Amino acid sequence: MQRPLESGQYTASAADYDQDDPATVDRQIKDMQYGGLQAGIASWWGAGKREDKRMPLLMSEGARLGFSWTTYYENEAYGNPSATQIHSDLVYLRKYSDQKTWLHVDGKPVIFVYAAGDDGCAMVDRWTEANRTAGYYVVLKVFGGYRTCANQPQGWHQYASGLDLQQGYSAILSPGFYKYDADKPVVPRDLDRFRRDATTVATSGAPFQLLVTYNEWGEGTAAESATDWASASGHGAYMDVLHDVFTAHPR
Repeated sequence: MQRPLESGQYTASAADYDQDDPATVDRQIKDMQYGGLQAGIASWWGAGKREDKRMPLLMSEGARLGFSWTTYYENEAYGNPSATQIHSDLVYLRKYSDQKTWLHVDGKPVIFVYAAGDDGCAMVDRWTEANRTAGYYVVLKVFGGYRTCANQPQGWHQYASGLDLQQGYSAILSPGFYKYDADKPVVPRDLDRFRRDATTVATSGAPFQLLVTYNEWGEGTAAESATDWASASGHGAYMDVLHDVFTAHPR
């Protein structure tokens, strides 16, 4: 969950909302459910960090509204945490992931892991060792040649600002990319393109069908309603597209 940045390129329809307010979390969960999303992936930077302290609120409201949560393990992108550190973090996260509200696949709690551009099979080895007794369904970010690694996690995903398909693992789409400090968008917004991409994702058969992102305002990838794409439904044009497409192509 990201707080809208005053310096961002877009203004959220809900303005500068308080993401620690249960009413905000409820609104966003209902918004994602309207768009056909079944779970949210919340950034996680470590025990005791701001995002970690917000997890109890996300979990409690998710439980009340029938919505699942998991986390995005961010630190892997900014270093190479040891297998010991990763294992410690996975054990710590059990305080949340043992709950029914946490996203589970095959009875295992799911965790998504970001990665640096130079990560490779050594990252997979560290996570394999760390997870040997932790029992998570680990979904790592892809890199060149990931399918050839001797060790393999339970899943793979890409994090990108456009359509991406990783056969047998995941499919993603994004409304665009326009970072808060940029002069122009790297990926301009196009609702027709977004609808085509959403249809490709919805019909891909991929186990994970992912949106990048719901409300990352700093990078301009948010699909949450903004003044630029407000709609009569109140959910915004991009969530309207997801609602239409995922209703037409249910899983």
